Amino acid sequence: MICDPRSNPRTLALVRNRTDATQWVAHAEASNQEKNVNWDIAKGNWKQFRGQVKAQWGKLTDDQLEVIDGRRVELAGRIQEAYGISKDEAERQLAAFELTQKSV
Repeated sequence: MICDPRSNPRTLALVRNRTDATQWVAHAEASNQEKNVNWDIAKGNWKQFRGQVKAQWGKLTDDQLEVIDGRRVELAGRIQEAYGISKDEAERQLAAFELTQKSV
């Protein structure tokens, strides 16, 4: 009897291709690194925090920063757009930035 790999998380992990695994690991690492910056607090203090973001990614306009409004996913997307880089590269840059910030 052939078992559907989607029914068992262990077999699902075994059948995923290398790209899927890489993406999952990158997402897991980004999720773990998010803990260095509390994005709920960053959103609440966005007026102050956005200055640090602007210093790191100077191509982001004030209008873009207003739209981002402390949302990590939106920030990653705007970095990707403004700098013409891949989503993975934007996530790497954002993760590195998070590590440099004191607990926000």
